[in-house]
Amino acid sequence: MKDYLLELASQQTNSYNKLNVMREYLQAYTIRVLFEEGAFRTLAFIGGTALRFVYHLPRYSEDLDFSILKSSHRYSFLTLLNRLKKEFILAGYEIVISYNDQKTVQSAFLKFPKLQFEAGISSFPDQNISIKIEIDTNPPSSAQIQSHIINKYFPLSFTSYDVPSLFAGKIHALLTRNYTKGRDFFDLGWYLSRWKEIAPNFTLLMNALKQTHYSGNHPTPENWRQILISTIQKTNWKTVTDDFQNFLENPSDLTIFTKDNLLKLLKKP
Repeated sequence: MKDYLLELASQQTNSYNKLNVMREYLQAYTIRVLFEEGAFRTLAFIGGTALRFVYHLPRYSEDLDFSILKSSHRYSFLTLLNRLKKEFILAGYEIVISYNDQKTVQSAFLKFPKLQFEAGISSFPDQNISIKIEIDTNPPSSAQIQSHIINKYFPLSFTSYDVPSLFAGKIHALLTRNYTKGRDFFDLGWYLSRWKEIAPNFTLLMNALKQTHYSGNHPTPENWRQILISTIQKTNWKTVTDDFQNFLENPSDLTIFTKDNLLKLLKKP
């Protein structure tokens, strides 16, 4: 399995693509192990990586984000991490896991030393490829979920939020994140261009904003587009593009997902 990962990397034309493809393969294997452990009786897959795996979002992602399902089975973060470590070692990888399970959003880093060196990305053997896992153990209520069976390097089965609920999460991030993450804006443009009549799950969005003590104008079916227009107009677009450009599957998308084009999408329909 590790040999196949290095073969995938060798087919890429630059170091960014090599790193992105390797990380994505490791993400897919992580999802496979979590399914085999029964984690998706307890967890829903959310965030940018879920969008990429299910709906082919044309950018790579760094993290794996999940939310606990309210009617969940028994859940143990450490059990999941121990199973991941065991399976990656059996597959021939070196792996180091660090974690914090003391916060509402539990987090872990899966660190894979030597892979960048073996793939010719880095001249330093100790440079890691890392995957961050985050699990929200107290998510806002009213998300809707779906089950999926896909093929991403190998068959995968998991539960995720549906599109309106994922979109609500993206709008929440755009309104509340305390720094500019360009991938949020890229994802917004992708949502709007793929689903012309899209609207967020407003109940979930309101619950999320309340939970994080958001004090700005609250989105409604009538004003959410204008609120996002105001947010974009105040944003430094170079900061946006600097963040997402190295994660694009097709670099020419940088010329399409411009500030002006995103504003045009928000002014429709």
